[in-house]
Amino acid sequence: MKAPFTKQKLGIELLSCFSCGDMLLKYEREKETGLVGFYIIPASMEGNEVDNKYYRINSLVQDQILGDPYPGFYGNGSTFHNSPSSKRLRFLRQDVRDADWGKQIDTVLLDDRGYEVHHLVTWYATDVSFEVKTIFENHSDHDVSLEFLSSFELSNLTPFVETIAPDTLLVHRLRSKWSHEARLHTETVEDLQLEPSWSTWSVSVEKFGQTGSMPCKKFMPFIAIEDQASGVLWGAQIAHEASWQIEVYRQDDCLHIDGGLADREFGHWIKKIAPGERLETPKAIVSVCQGGGIDRIAQRLTQAGQKYVDREPQEEQTLPIVFNEYCTTWGNPSHENISAIVDAIRGKGISYFVIDCGWFKEKGIPWDISMGDYRISDDLFPLGMEQTVKKIADAGMKPGIWFEIDNVGRASRAWEETAHLLKRDGAVLTTENRRFWDMTDPWVEQYLSERVICLLQKYRFGYVKMDYNDTIGIGCDGCESLGEGLRQNMEASVAFVRKIKREIPGIVLENCSSGGHKLEPLMMGLVSMASFSDAHECEEIPVIAANLHRAILPRQSQIWAVIRQEDSLQRIAYSIANTFLGRMCLSGDVLHLSSRQWNLIDEGIVFYRSIAPIIRNGYSHRFGPHLTSERCLKGWQGVIRVGENGEAYALIHTFHGGFPEEITMALPDGCPKTIAAVYSDAPVTVSVRDGLLCYIPEKPMRAAAIKLTAERIE
Repeated sequence: MKAPFTKQKLGIELLSCFSCGDMLLKYEREKETGLVGFYIIPASMEGNEVDNKYYRINSLVQDQILGDPYPGFYGNGSTFHNSPSSKRLRFLRQDVRDADWGKQIDTVLLDDRGYEVHHLVTWYATDVSFEVKTIFENHSDHDVSLEFLSSFELSNLTPFVETIAPDTLLVHRLRSKWSHEARLHTETVEDLQLEPSWSTWSVSVEKFGQTGSMPCKKFMPFIAIEDQASGVLWGAQIAHEASWQIEVYRQDDCLHIDGGLADREFGHWIKKIAPGERLETPKAIVSVCQGGGIDRIAQRLTQAGQKYVDREPQEEQTLPIVFNEYCTTWGNPSHENISAIVDAIRGKGISYFVIDCGWFKEKGIPWDISMGDYRISDDLFPLGMEQTVKKIADAGMKPGIWFEIDNVGRASRAWEETAHLLKRDGAVLTTENRRFWDMTDPWVEQYLSERVICLLQKYRFGYVKMDYNDTIGIGCDGCESLGEGLRQNMEASVAFVRKIKREIPGIVLENCSSGGHKLEPLMMGLVSMASFSDAHECEEIPVIAANLHRAILPRQSQIWAVIRQEDSLQRIAYSIANTFLGRMCLSGDVLHLSSRQWNLIDEGIVFYRSIAPIIRNGYSHRFGPHLTSERCLKGWQGVIRVGENGEAYALIHTFHGGFPEEITMALPDGCPKTIAAVYSDAPVTVSVRDGLLCYIPEKPMRAAAIKLTAERIE
């Protein structure tokens, strides 16, 4: 039998409630203990909550202090959630600031040993989400060490039922790996063994995340919980460049989620805080909505990044086209071949020309083991880089260049600068081909300022592709724990990116980490765009690109269209259309294309420019069957993106069989119904009928893009 832990019997009261757009933020308190919990609901669901339920308050801040008892109920070794440390946190006060830009809610908790904890919510009126972080302050006269401190905790999922029915709650995650980023993975709470036991004695927990300096290597820092009965979804992202974790926790008839820095057990993290010192966690982005499914909650989270990219250089607001020569020269750029490429693409409407890796390599040494010295190759650029940059600029394009700032290759001179490289257990931290600068070292900052920032300034580069092709792993020496060493190193790495922006105003930054290993909100808030993946030429590009609509803004997702001399027109249209899911990036055999091939590319560029405002500000709707394999594609995929200006576009891909004779997609609310333009390799049969976009697929591995407008086409 369940113990009678209902809200009424535990004396749980509503402490405060705040309206943030279409969300309600609710703070609860146990009268006797002062323990404070936190949950959110859509404003439309106010009045639908159930009070008489089997329920315990979980503190809105979760922490574990070294030396305190660890969690009971078989949680020790699995989680620090509901630790005795967090149960000591009692409500002190709540400070609220209302402003034209939004609202800030500072809920202050006190551990009577002299530790003050701030749960800080910041909501911007332009957003459909809010930010939350934790600040731990040590006001005692002794050191305190943390083994865990959450950025966010959401309780009472779901508040709309007394008992969660089987197969009602879904847990959505975005799995991620090299060239297969952001694959949606959905499970029921039952499949994750998150049902309470017969006595609700033991805790159930699903902890996931990643360890190292590639924050999107295994999972995106994302979670969504869906209550299928009410149609309500809760979601969160973590903005952090190092190890992170998210937990789904249950002991009674409510689900709880928390996340932030990876803890001692998951991320090898301990942090000592001296008297008078404080620690601020990474921020989490949190939202809730009713209806729309996983795509809606995901896009409510990514929309938070819009306010940052709106501050990017004015030219970025039109989503200019990029040419990157990597898939043309494959790491062997030179003045000679770049000059030829520039002549081939001159006047095509391309704004940025990026010189990718290899511009620094010495004769006979591959580029991927020689990064770090960054001296311009005399063999590749005998006239100096000035002439090459001038060639690009004279063609009307902004010159860009590649760096792998944090890492050094084994064939570089920098490899031997061991006093300034990261160490673990006293040994230089080395992977097969790379070592890592200690980004907290002032010598390293000066070195990189000279080799990176000064080079950018000298040659007037206006664009930087920042790559990162290995991971530090669990952490490094230099602090009280390996995980804290990693956190501080990556914090310094982010600070160097900010230094580039500060010292070269207006520079365009591309975030790359073996493609998509750094697509998290912190870095995405500092850059104009990101490499969506290292999927350069493969057939699954449109699937990965569509997946990423749930993780980053499409306007920041730079997608490769690599064109080969032997490509058919059908294949070229397929590749070009892929870029309509984000930012167009061209590469490939541009020196050897026929006029028919170029004409089709030019048509694609015109179509891309016409839909760029919809890519920049729009809402994506995903259609098509579940794709079991991304490498062996069967079926079809459709995306309709509705803009804010009375226009929309649809993009349909057919794969290797398994698609119907007619593909239909329901036009979303607000979607216009008049076909204004079509892009494909040949005429297609497409129409709007009874609120459906109807397309007759004639061939496998074909793409068709359809622009829709509210205007009547004569």
